[in-house]
Amino acid sequence: MKYTPLNEQLYDYLANHGHNSDPVLAELAKETETLGPIAMMQIAPEQGTLMSILVRAIGARSAVEIGTFTGYSAICIARGLPADGRLLCCDISEEWPKIARKYWAKAGVADRIELKIGPAAETLKALPANHQIDFAFIDADKVSYRDYYEAILPRLRPNGLIVFDNVLWMGQVLDKSSTSDDTRALQALNDFIAKDNRVQAVMISVSDGITIVRKRAPDEE
Repeated sequence: MKYTPLNEQLYDYLANHGHNSDPVLAELAKETETLGPIAMMQIAPEQGTLMSILVRAIGARSAVEIGTFTGYSAICIARGLPADGRLLCCDISEEWPKIARKYWAKAGVADRIELKIGPAAETLKALPANHQIDFAFIDADKVSYRDYYEAILPRLRPNGLIVFDNVLWMGQVLDKSSTSDDTRALQALNDFIAKDNRVQAVMISVSDGITIVRKRAPDEE
């Protein structure tokens, strides 16, 4: 087997051996915890670090986030952008982004972030025809993941990246008898992306599973 199963001690070792925290993110995580069980919607620290590295590594200047919650992932993405880079955050909640805005300011990235409240599909549809995306993070309602994918992919530049969150869905993707709409949607998306020749994709077991999709260049098709 080419993987190492994680227990709590090994996970702590993993998290402690990356640049996975700072005072602003730690304070935001602590405030998010006060929301109760819904705080589980916040991404894991190492996932945030990974996305920041990816954004910076591909030289992204234009990013989109579908599902912002309290703003942790947005900080990580925005930190990977240059000073004149822009991140468009889409969320349907009026309440949670109030927390996000406070910490975006503390992190010094508020000027790079535009927040749109409303259905993300409508926000994406309203973008100018020439709006190019370098990096996208999708972490919202699972039944709409495929719709978001198809809306973003045509605007994604060649070699741009899309990152999907929760693709392992706490292992529920293995339950072929599931009647959950979310589970079935993720199963269908995972199967589709694995065969989509428009992209190159890898699924990795970071947090609840993420899939990283790279849009193929025209000369690869």
